[in-house]
Amino acid sequence: MDLLPRIEIDGASKTIGNSVVLDQIQLTVKPGEMIGLQGVNGSGKTMLLRLISGLIYPTKGHVLIDGKMLGSDLEFPPSIGFLIENPTFLPQYTGAENLQMLSSLHQMMPTAQIESVLQRVGLHDTKYKKYSLGMKQRLGIAAAVFEQPDIILLDEPTNALDESGITMLENVI
Repeated sequence: MDLLPRIEIDGASKTIGNSVVLDQIQLTVKPGEMIGLQGVNGSGKTMLLRLISGLIYPTKGHVLIDGKMLGSDLEFPPSIGFLIENPTFLPQYTGAENLQMLSSLHQMMPTAQIESVLQRVGLHDTKYKKYSLGMKQRLGIAAAVFEQPDIILLDEPTNALDESGITMLENVI
């Protein structure tokens, strides 16, 4: 039985001002598939992730998530977690409190599940303003995966991670 592609990009282009930042992208990702993007700085990797996440829409072409078109059938993919560029959270709250606020946007996750994901990424629950860059990245990864979304987009997830952080990321993925 053929499943619908989870993500299908058909001839998507994005123009911002006079600059073409994505040009005729074709991509199909099936359920359960994992892909990586490789390219030089400024080649459009982050823009492509923004396109898939519904943060921007194509100027031309289509992005389909489970057969539904972003921008007309859907504003955003219904089950997505992402870390795009630098994670930012509210500094006066702990990691768990930040995740609880994110969770309240969709469905409240039990405190035990939030604590579990913090443990998985190697964080103790302290105020975000005391986090190092690597700890901020770990919380960004936790935020992307803690609700167990169908689609996970990670933009340069190893930024600021030490060796143990990279091992953690491999285990989480």
